[in-house]
Amino acid sequence: MPAVPIDEQELYGRAKEVLAATRPGADLAPLRRMTGGTSSITFRAELTLADGVEDPVVLKVAPAGLDPVRNRDVLRQARIHRALDGSGVPVPRVLAEHAGSPPEIPPFFVMSFEEGDCVEPGNLPEEEHLPPEEVRARELEAARILGVLHCLDPTALGLGDEPVVAPADELDRWVQSFAACDEDLRAGNEDVRDALARTTPAPATSTLIHGDFRLGNTLSTGSTVVAVIDWEIWARSDPRVDLGWFLLMANPDPALGRGQAEGMPSNEELISAYEASRGAAVEDLAWFEALVRYKQAAISALLARNARRRGEQPATIEGIGNLLASARVLLARG
Repeated sequence: MPAVPIDEQELYGRAKEVLAATRPGADLAPLRRMTGGTSSITFRAELTLADGVEDPVVLKVAPAGLDPVRNRDVLRQARIHRALDGSGVPVPRVLAEHAGSPPEIPPFFVMSFEEGDCVEPGNLPEEEHLPPEEVRARELEAARILGVLHCLDPTALGLGDEPVVAPADELDRWVQSFAACDEDLRAGNEDVRDALARTTPAPATSTLIHGDFRLGNTLSTGSTVVAVIDWEIWARSDPRVDLGWFLLMANPDPALGRGQAEGMPSNEELISAYEASRGAAVEDLAWFEALVRYKQAAISALLARNARRRGEQPATIEGIGNLLASARVLLARG
């Protein structure tokens, strides 16, 4: 069954009902759809409490017409938000949720609105760039928060039933992704695949990982990271998967042709901040840095394949080869 338009009036009615149960006397203003988001749809609304205080909220809803699984499982996202509340990892508070009757009536959850901007410093146009001192402070704070996340015990947080994704499992996912792509899109991945498989390190003790941890998935004001958001693909896995991805997003190789924000701390500084927060040194990181490049190359290949199937001309595929080349350099270093 394909995705269908969300019945916003029906959604508003359910949201008003569940909020009334947790906030007696509160009045919910009409929902306003926010930009972005494909795996889930986001709305904002003003909630006026019984005492007249305004408390803006955000609502995340699964697409209608599709089973709310994997990255569309918004109630699973609510679960990690609830688990992390008070943990030292800042996240919006869950205020209410509704299971719906999927796929026709999609589930949703309501969370607190946190003030802040959501930007990837290296992707901003020149006229919108962040002050270098803010870039540096935010990125180092994000590294510290990542260390806190990776210190948490999943079982103590009530998440011990989550399956563990080992490094070999993570690699296999992206190997299968490449295998599903057109021949020209997967060209050149084989030697990187084989080298990663041959040198896979022993897994570290599994922790909670965000899955797409980067400054662009936080809300920040000034030099402060206010909240970590977009937990669509959180998992219980090797923490170095998160760290390798975070470093790639902060300091992409020059060969990748991506922008780098002025004031960005070096990877060495970010690793030092992470290790100080976590209280442990990181080993075998080069393999994970190569893995996340292989991962992003596979994602890029899938996006290009899907664009072709829609009859569109995909963006340049040169970046796939650049990511694979970068992974080879890291693997050669051992």
